[in-house]
Amino acid sequence: MIEVRELTKRYRDLVAVDRVSFNVTKGEIVGFLGLNGAGKSTTMKVVTGYIPATTGTAKVAGFDVFEEPMEVKRRIGYLPEIVPIYPDLTVTEYLDFVASIKGVAKKAKKGEIERVLEKAQLKDVRERLTGNLSKGFQQRCGIAQALLGNPPVLILDEPTSGLDPQQQRNVRELIQALAAEHTIMLSTHNLAEVEQICKRAIIIHRGKLAADDLVQNLISRYKTPERTPNFYEVFDTMLNDLDRQATPAANTAVRAA
Repeated sequence: MIEVRELTKRYRDLVAVDRVSFNVTKGEIVGFLGLNGAGKSTTMKVVTGYIPATTGTAKVAGFDVFEEPMEVKRRIGYLPEIVPIYPDLTVTEYLDFVASIKGVAKKAKKGEIERVLEKAQLKDVRERLTGNLSKGFQQRCGIAQALLGNPPVLILDEPTSGLDPQQQRNVRELIQALAAEHTIMLSTHNLAEVEQICKRAIIIHRGKLAADDLVQNLISRYKTPERTPNFYEVFDTMLNDLDRQATPAANTAVRAA
């Protein structure tokens, strides 16, 4: 469903994403991970068509992001880190507004809004102003707007950020339920969340692809007879190892210069 090949994004002298390649297949929930500034948000913006790549290709459901951007946008539901709500609109009014922007047909709009209200478990608050909702319900509004039009691919950026433990659990359960009908690419700093709901993880570090494997395989790499690490420990150790490997190469380059 998502195919990225040799993707590079430069901002003058800064290489934010450096020849990154990966696939996400139908029905997967994939964790897309990296430290702040690693390049993951830039990659997601390219895949969703928000910004162009410098070189490389990205396809969603077989459509090229750069050559057929409107076809790609119809097939992606995107939840940015900051939910784009309008506080003076009710939940129903907000979804009606987003449905119009997405081009949902007038005859189908009412039924589509009912469908996403049900999916996101928002029916009980449908007539409340979005600005008066709890953070958890606002996140559900964000997921509901991403579901409008029934796109096959969902890209969720920090969907549980700022939520209390109960709200986090509710949103995680919702994401898991959505995987039956959607391919999900999930960006988060909550690594316990990745271990719980993602079968696979793609890790970006300093703009490069650092790992792309099943979560359990990544954990097994650092498993010892004495203990099995959690995914946070695996992530931290892996990035530290990469930085140590990069330091001698950088020192060699400096001496050569």
